[in-house]
Amino acid sequence: MNAADFLANPLWLNFAVFAVAAASVWWAGTRLAIYADAIADMTGLGSAFIGMIMLGGITSLPEIAVSITAGYSGEAALAVNNLLGSIALQIVVIAMGDFVLGGRALSFVIGSPRVLLQGVFGAVLLSVLIVAIAIGDVPFLGAGAWSYGLFIMAVGLLWFVARAGGRVGWQPIGFPELGATIEQSGKPKSLRTGLLLTAMVAVIILVAGYLLARTGDAIAQQTGLGTSFIGLTLVGLATSLPEISTLIAAVRLRRYMMAFADIFGTNIINIALILLIDLAFPGGPVINEVGTFSQVAASLGILLTLLYVAGLIERRDETVGRLGLDSWAVILAYIGGLALLFTLR
Repeated sequence: MNAADFLANPLWLNFAVFAVAAASVWWAGTRLAIYADAIADMTGLGSAFIGMIMLGGITSLPEIAVSITAGYSGEAALAVNNLLGSIALQIVVIAMGDFVLGGRALSFVIGSPRVLLQGVFGAVLLSVLIVAIAIGDVPFLGAGAWSYGLFIMAVGLLWFVARAGGRVGWQPIGFPELGATIEQSGKPKSLRTGLLLTAMVAVIILVAGYLLARTGDAIAQQTGLGTSFIGLTLVGLATSLPEISTLIAAVRLRRYMMAFADIFGTNIINIALILLIDLAFPGGPVINEVGTFSQVAASLGILLTLLYVAGLIERRDETVGRLGLDSWAVILAYIGGLALLFTLR
């Protein structure tokens, strides 16, 4: 099934398929957080590690489906900008978790150096991507040299973060006591059951992500809004639904580090996915197919990430309207960034 199949459908039908697929992703993401919470308890790996590796990897499946399919179809702008749009939007998603927590800033209750490392490394990878777009790429083993470099960097940084978990060089002071993890219905009782249920929701997320890719591409063409802006907003929003649902569920479970680690870990994985887009793209290096729009989108991702990194360092226990000051800064910066990107579409 390709984009032409959905272009033959009326716009309302594509929106309907898009909505059903998005709802499926939302449900699966909510269950995923519960299963990951159980697996973290049963394996003793910790919520930050599970959030980065398991949640980050599985919730990236829609981005994988969207981006590889769009890349194979020759839609380089949609493929890359979907990833960049997901990165920016997923950081804004943290504000939703902040709102759910209420009363205290979400960044105040995080005390993990590993989470800080994830945020900083995500900003580093986005900075390298901006440089790569500015310089241009050269073909190498079926893709671009920069794409391979970004993939290797992402894998290396994830490995470093995973190893750094046992080498805590500092401890937060005044860390609040917020109670034990809340038990939820449907939580698996064994590791085997937890892994099987996780695999089931991962398949749902992958299939629904493919449908989001095809209908999102068709909607972009049918509405005339352009694949760059649609990839950054509509498709980026839909493929971020697993992160939204898992983050909100993680906050309700009081797995706060898992919530942050899921978002920052997913963003690192998203940068690595550029290599998969490049390998699927029928033309030359995919980085040569994007330009100023993608550079500004990546810069927005860096800005939003570092705003939360600053909040994690300062840990100000102050909220306005149920949101921490860093969340308000991220929301306002995101709105301003979208306005600027709309003029570049």
